[in-house]
Amino acid sequence: MVTTNLECVQTMVALTEGLGVPRGSRMFRHALSALAFLDEKKIAAKVDYLKKTLGWSDDEVSIALPKAPFLLCKSNESLQHRSEFLISEVGLEPAYIAHRPVMLCYSLEGRMRPRHYVVKFLKENGMLKRDPSYYTVFKETEKYFVEKFICPHKEAAPHLAEDYAAACGGEVPARFRFT
Repeated sequence: MVTTNLECVQTMVALTEGLGVPRGSRMFRHALSALAFLDEKKIAAKVDYLKKTLGWSDDEVSIALPKAPFLLCKSNESLQHRSEFLISEVGLEPAYIAHRPVMLCYSLEGRMRPRHYVVKFLKENGMLKRDPSYYTVFKETEKYFVEKFICPHKEAAPHLAEDYAAACGGEVPARFRFT
């Protein structure tokens, strides 16, 4: 941005504020970075795509983009795969995702799908006392996830850790195949 002319910087700032990201927020610099190579036309196209793909209203887009402006940089294909997974497989509502849009940025194959398999396995086998928040399941560190969802079930599900590791590697272990 240092070498960018003042007019371009002012345009980027105006676009960022137009998304609802205030100058004083921690997300402002991330939004500036996300918008650095986008013009109003590309932003409008991505917003329309988010609305169509996720079924978001204007209000939901206005909630999501200030929290995760980097969604504007994600490919349509990437957003499509993640939204289909979160809505169709996990069963999350579009409004839930709009309030937690960072979920659309996590690795589908390396993080979300394997963790979903573990939680689904634990639920179907009666090993969870209550349904966890999928936002928490996806956002927590690997260490936390393993300590919270794998380690407590070592005796009841001795293969859970290796099945989870295999799922993180792209395999779907037989115990994680649900009908």
